[in-house]
This record gives sequence, structure tokens and C-alpha cells, in this order.
Amino acid sequence: MKKNLLHFWSHLAWPSIKVTQAPPIGEGVLDASGVNALEVDHLFDAINYAELTIGQAVLFRSLVNPANTRHEIEDKQRALEELRDNSALKSAIQSVVAEAVERETCFYRLLFAHFLPMFGTSKNGIDIEGYGYVQYRRGLRFMTQLVKGIQQCPTPESAYLNVLFEHIKAFAGSRAYALMTQAVYLTETSLQTREERRQSWWRPAIVFYPRLFKPVVLALLTLVLCTLFYFIPSIMGEALLLSPFLLLYFPWVGHFDRDNFIIPLREAFKQSDELASALDALGQLDELLSFLQFSEHFGHPTVLPSIIDHTQHRMLLNGAINPILGKGNSHYVSNDLTLDQNKILAITGPNSGGKTAFCKTISQIQLLAQIGCFVPARTAMLTVADRIFYQAPEISKLHDGEGRFGAELKRTKEVFLASSAQSLVILDELSEGTTFEEKIASSLTVLTGFFRKGNSTVLITHNHQLVDELLKQHIGLAKQVEFVDDQPTHKIIEGISRVSHAERVAKKIGFSKEDIDFYLAQ
Repeated sequence: MKKNLLHFWSHLAWPSIKVTQAPPIGEGVLDASGVNALEVDHLFDAINYAELTIGQAVLFRSLVNPANTRHEIEDKQRALEELRDNSALKSAIQSVVAEAVERETCFYRLLFAHFLPMFGTSKNGIDIEGYGYVQYRRGLRFMTQLVKGIQQCPTPESAYLNVLFEHIKAFAGSRAYALMTQAVYLTETSLQTREERRQSWWRPAIVFYPRLFKPVVLALLTLVLCTLFYFIPSIMGEALLLSPFLLLYFPWVGHFDRDNFIIPLREAFKQSDELASALDALGQLDELLSFLQFSEHFGHPTVLPSIIDHTQHRMLLNGAINPILGKGNSHYVSNDLTLDQNKILAITGPNSGGKTAFCKTISQIQLLAQIGCFVPARTAMLTVADRIFYQAPEISKLHDGEGRFGAELKRTKEVFLASSAQSLVILDELSEGTTFEEKIASSLTVLTGFFRKGNSTVLITHNHQLVDELLKQHIGLAKQVEFVDDQPTHKIIEGISRVSHAERVAKKIGFSKEDIDFYLAQ
């Protein structure tokens, strides 16, 4: 079960969107290396249309900790379909989110901002000046209006939306909601709601009114003074001399309310499970609206993928587009993919041909599917991956004395041990940092192991000799990036690339044999 974001935030100085951390390898769909390799930060930017801080934080959490069951994904898909088809419900939720946008910062200010000393001035627009009465009243409206807005929404049919609505409505029955909407009492031991006060009515208590001017107190004080003046006229002069000290009433009351009511109340709100669940539910509603916006604005066809059951990972894509590079790019070239056999898919070709972009497309579409989002493709069918691994060279991690080969092999071992037949594994080159012969032998050993595991394994490689061996052993499928007139088309086609484009690249950057001869001749 995913921990509510308010509980993460309760230890922070201010709510953070990207607070969710990836679990260790083997404990979630993605690990930290996978988050980096799949460019989750950029993927978040591409699909993020959420308007609320909580909505964006929920979306980022989904990407870092995606669902790993078909049930979770399809529940979310049905909610999206209902919102797409039910304009009245969609409009009502949009209104709730739009109203929440206006008050969200006020709510966080109440919960997280620092109180400034008397006469202090906020330099960041967040710190609380004065005693916090205004911030208290404004902050509470965020949650109370959220409950009211959801109560007025049409009843959804999908289970996912129903659960989110119930989390928000259930907050209305919580102690935190009672503290927000009813009188609050301070006894010698604790703060009490009206209902709690009824059960211990004999204990002395002070009732909280969130304003500095308290008519009842001032009326009683005036009555006492008038009574004294009437019965003891001689003290009037002394009382007038003491009148300036009556101004101390306001800071005394303000500090008392702040320290004994507002600060303890906001701590109680931060610790409320019901409030955290309601806030999370609001973020999830905003996330769904973000998915719809992404689909509408992407610029290419998008679809909710069909989720299929299989003992091994499977994926079939038609017209797949990279969700980051293809956004708003009408010229981006789409590709198809069929991973429905127990074979290693090897993709060959020179740099700049599109191998890595295509493999990023595969893995990012798998990730988007597992957060319940639309994916950029004409059609998509896939199984749920228990793990998504994307192993790319990490030159910066060569600190253990084993060199590049050892560092890479350790990562490959971690991936191998954590993967299963239902995993998606993408390997960007293997066995770098050793001789050609050792590279072929080591790569074949590793790839044969993945083949025996039965998961979907995609290999990016420049070595056509390695692919020849995979085909010879009947454990490989071969695709290559297409070049026409020595220029990449960015299409992935059948076959093995056997032509070196090193000279083309060297000429392009001005460091070919002819260029070197020219430099030396100067």
C-alpha cells in the first residue's frame, strides 16, 4: 500500500512534488537506476498537466512506483474512460480541482509555514505574520470546500472513482474535520471537539474563536471596569492611568491562541490519516485529469493499452511514438514492435540511427501503461511487467577497482537475479571494457541466461557477430535501424546492420583521416 503523501511531507519544511524515492532493486517495478535510465523526470514533464501540488506529487509517485497488477491498472483505465465519456462528471471534478487550486497554498501555509516574531514581515510570501488567524481560516476552507464539492458531484460508476470519492467524503466524519468545522475546546490536558466536550462537560475548558477580537471577553472586561467605577468612584483615576496596559490584552490573546490552539491543531491535521487519504484522493483525481490532457495535447494517436495475462512478458505495439521526443513533433517516426516469443530481440545499427530512442520508447510505454495512463501508439497490447530494467552504461560508477567491465557486470548480475519471466529487460550493450573475443563470449553467456529465464530481453548492440551467434543458437531475433542514402530514417526494420558508419560519423564531426591529415599539414 502506497503511503499517503501528507505523511511524507509532515517531516519537510514545505510540500515537495518529487518526494517519492524508488525502492531497492527487486522490491518494486523500478529501482533508482531504472528511474534514471528511463528519464522519469523528463517523462513526468511530458505528461504532467496536473494543476495541484498534490496532483503532481501523486503523478510523480505513480511513475516511480507504478502498479504491478492488472486489476489496479484496469480500474484506473475504466475511470479514465468514464471521465472521457461523462462530460458532466468530468466538468464537476474539474470544478473541484479548480477551486482547490485557489486555496491549496493557503492550506500548506497553515500546515507548514513558520510564524514570524511580532512585527516581522514575510519575505517569501509564505511565512505567517501576526498570530495566524487569517491563515487558519483560509487554510481550513481548502478541505471543507473539497468535501462540499465532492458531495455535490454526480455519483461515478467506476470503482476507482468511487473509492476516491469515498475517501474524501469519509473525511467529513473524522475528528480532524470536526476540529475544522466545530468549536474547539482546550482543557487542562488536550484539545477537544464538541462531542468530546459533551462527554467531559464538568472539566473547565476554554473555547477557541479564530479571531483576535473576542466580543464576549471584551464585554466582560468592560462590565467589570464599569462596575468598579460605579461602586468605587475613587479608583477611576488610577484605572485611567493603567488603561494603556489594557493594550497588552491583544498580544496576550494572540500568543495564547497561536501556541495553545493554532499550532497544536495544525500538528493534529498533519497526523490525521483521514485528512491524508482525502488529500491523496484529490491528487489522484487531478492525476486522471492530467492523463486526459496528455492524450488530447500529445499530437499523435494515444490509446489505453489492452492488458493481457501471460506467464511471460509480452508486448505488441503499432505506431509507437516516444512520449518525450514525440510530444508536439508531427514529424516523429513511429515504429511497431512484437515481443511474443521467447527470444532475445537484438537491435543493431550505428549511432544516431534510433536504437536507444526506440528502446526508451518501449520501456516508457510499458511504464505509462502501468500507471494507468494513455500510451502514444495506435494500438497497444501488453502484459504487466513485475520489473522494468534498462541497463545503460554508467561510466561515473567505476570506483570499485573492477573497471568498466566489472561495474557493468555487477549491474547485469543484479538485474538477472531480480528479473523473472514477467520482466522487461533492456540491455544497452554488454561486456564493454574487455577484448572483442571476451566480449562475445561473456555476452553470449549472459544472454543465454536471460533466454532461459524467459522474460522479454532487448539488446542494443553494434556487434553483428554477436547477433549472428544468437540466431545460430535459435535464441535471437534481429532488427536493425534503417539508413537510406547514408542517412537514418529512424525506422526499425528486419535484419542485421553489418556496415560500419564510423567514417560517416568522423566526417560529420570533422575528425576523419582526411581531417587529421589536413590538421597536421597546417
